[in-house]
Amino acid sequence: MTDTLNRNAMQLADQIAAESDRLNVEVSHTDEGTRILDFGITAGGGLQAGVELARLCMSDLASVSLQSLQVDAVRRPFVCVHTDRPAAACLFSQYAGWQLRTDEFFGMGSGPMRSAAAREEMLSRLDYREDTSCAVGVIESSAIPDTDVCRYLADRCNIAPEQLTIAVAPTSSLAGTVQVVARSVETALHKLFELEFDVRRISSGFGSAPLPPVAADDLAGIGRTNDAILYGGTVHLWVRGDDTSIDTIGPKVPASSSDCYGKPFLEIFEDAGRDFYAIDPHLFSPAEIVFENLDTGRSRRFGRLNTAVLQTSFGM
Repeated sequence: MTDTLNRNAMQLADQIAAESDRLNVEVSHTDEGTRILDFGITAGGGLQAGVELARLCMSDLASVSLQSLQVDAVRRPFVCVHTDRPAAACLFSQYAGWQLRTDEFFGMGSGPMRSAAAREEMLSRLDYREDTSCAVGVIESSAIPDTDVCRYLADRCNIAPEQLTIAVAPTSSLAGTVQVVARSVETALHKLFELEFDVRRISSGFGSAPLPPVAADDLAGIGRTNDAILYGGTVHLWVRGDDTSIDTIGPKVPASSSDCYGKPFLEIFEDAGRDFYAIDPHLFSPAEIVFENLDTGRSRRFGRLNTAVLQTSFGM
């Protein structure tokens, strides 16, 4: 494939770098020339920085906005996302499928650099990779990646380090919180992919989830941002094809289909021995999903919001 995703993301990264003062983003370079965009480690970041970071995660193939909404007694800013390129924006780009770990660094990698490296089973099964002259990645971490980490990423993407841009923010930052909560549509698509639904049937997606208070540390931030989607996220998907398959798979999609649903994510995480891979993978999905069939005109809703858990998780 051509480098459409990485090229799109690099154009947006250039704009962010040019407006770094306005966005409270800090720009630096490693010894080998990799550009680092800091959205919240030492930089101030903020709401607009978070919106731009979420767009960068999705290779600028989605619109991201903040809206004030009320669900039951909970009134919060909500992060809203819509895209007409859901597989490309969410699965080929936004999904945090690259775990980065060295003796001195840990982070979760997302963005279109994943499609340049093309090491994940999901990309293989969907037959997608990019041959690219540049790459853009987003890393959820509390530390700036050093020269060695950036060289490793560039090597995997088969590019020179100076052709790589990395954006980074911790979960316990305002920009980092926004970009994680902007993953409502992505979680729905990934859940459907794992359930072996043909995601190529999905033409468009819209999602919303409440923006939680910024947590005091990354662990608490992981809990709150997951709860925002698991218990407060709603996703609408416009699909093609038959209704029968949607009726069959629909009840399996929402987070409530998991046996461990019903407690704040941090409690579930502790019960699993702080091992993400020990948690039922069926949990990771929006609270509510709506399928709008473009061929038949039929709409089907599955799942439910759970504001009681949100209030506990958000400390309200």
